[in-house]
Amino acid sequence: MLEGTSPIVSSAELERLLRETENSAPSAAEGILGPNSVSWRVNRESALFLAAGRAALLQLAHPWVAAAIAEHSRTLHDPIGRFHRTFRIMFTVVFAPTEAALDAARRFHRRHDPIRGRLPEMTGRFVEGSSYQANDIAALRWVYATLVDSALLAYELVLPSLTQVEREQYYAESLKTAALFGIPRECLPADWQGFTQYFDATLQSDIVGVSSVARRLASELQAGAGLRVRAPFWYGALTTRLLSARLRAEFQFAYGEREQRSAERALRWLRRAYPCLPAGLRFVGPYNEIQSRLHGRLRPSLAGRMSNRLWIGQPSLFSPQDSA
Repeated sequence: MLEGTSPIVSSAELERLLRETENSAPSAAEGILGPNSVSWRVNRESALFLAAGRAALLQLAHPWVAAAIAEHSRTLHDPIGRFHRTFRIMFTVVFAPTEAALDAARRFHRRHDPIRGRLPEMTGRFVEGSSYQANDIAALRWVYATLVDSALLAYELVLPSLTQVEREQYYAESLKTAALFGIPRECLPADWQGFTQYFDATLQSDIVGVSSVARRLASELQAGAGLRVRAPFWYGALTTRLLSARLRAEFQFAYGEREQRSAERALRWLRRAYPCLPAGLRFVGPYNEIQSRLHGRLRPSLAGRMSNRLWIGQPSLFSPQDSA
């Protein structure tokens, strides 16, 4: 699983993985994981937002990802749009009926297939001028890993930790979502312990390194680039808290007494208040919408449509017209 030696995900390989995933799905209506999965329990939580910034920064810390975003993305001009697109595909893959999840995987692959280029500077082990491609399995694996790790981290910030058995199930389920992004099982660790070892080792290696491009992007994102209303101070402080000391230093983020107090104060309040929220607020709109569909109610509620607009930028997970 060395960086720089992994293959590119071809359309044919993706289709093979999609067929395997479809054949292992609980049912067409319940998607590739189903309501009894640990993944549904984790990913339904609005608390995922607490580590969304951390996941984005970990992705930027991979030089290939940072270069691709800088050269091919409108993230700084449309950060809310990127937030919506990221969560739209994630929630579709996790919650939506199988066919919708497979279609989302194909769109993701097509959108990323033309994204390629060369690194503008040397960072870590990657030399200036070396090539990158968005559908390279090594890059996809790191992005996948940041989402898996950050989702569970966010969950356990405010809710009881999963048992070891639940962690293993959560990871085993994540292998199905990885397949939808074109990452074959043999390119991933076999179990949760192997995953944590891979994740920690990558963070400590020269695979991860903050380029000047990544530092600029991260600074502007932390400052609320493109947002009409700046994120509260505590959220930026919490995001910085969730990074390793090495990455805080490389991104040049301040984490002094003020930031530490703000992050800890926010966590104390969240841990008291969050578990008491009603389901309509605590659980994300796409989860509530899918639950309604499974019970025969195809139109999201008003609260569900509002939550969907917040998370995915449209009133329904399926299309804006579905709930017009």
